[in-house]
Amino acid sequence: MKTNWFATLLIAGSILFSAAATFAAMPKVGDAAPSFEGQDQDGKTVKPADLAGKKIVLLYFYPKDFTGGCTKEACGFRDRMGDLQKDNVEVIGVSFDSADSHKQFIAKYNLNFTLLADTDGKIADLYGARIEGKSMDKRVSFLIGLDGKIVHVTDAGNPDIHFNEMKDVIAGLKKG
Repeated sequence: MKTNWFATLLIAGSILFSAAATFAAMPKVGDAAPSFEGQDQDGKTVKPADLAGKKIVLLYFYPKDFTGGCTKEACGFRDRMGDLQKDNVEVIGVSFDSADSHKQFIAKYNLNFTLLADTDGKIADLYGARIEGKSMDKRVSFLIGLDGKIVHVTDAGNPDIHFNEMKDVIAGLKKG
């Protein structure tokens, strides 16, 4: 039985294309923030779109609860919460971890913001935040303005870069 290599190639290409199509490109500055809803550490439904016109949203994706860089990042946001609240910023963290893991992470480090359990990666895929081929997010932060549009994106492994860039952009928003 002869194999039609062209048909095989065509089928393989269409499978790859449809798999790639399920992962959105990372939104850019000026884009409308993709809308979603997720479950927080307490099982409550959170829809960042509900904050449009009321709060600036700092939506950050991170790889895993209880790991070094992720703990540093979460505690950094916790420690800066007073300033963030003064600047009308709502922090929402997202990872593939379960709500139970988030609850333990929050308790251990006294975190004072929402963590969403994105166990199926749907939110990560909307924002292009999934590490390719893994059930894990890369470290990326999106600042979403009152109008629901992306104001700034920080795509860097170092949590300090996220803090510094977001602080500078938020300060610029206050002036503008």
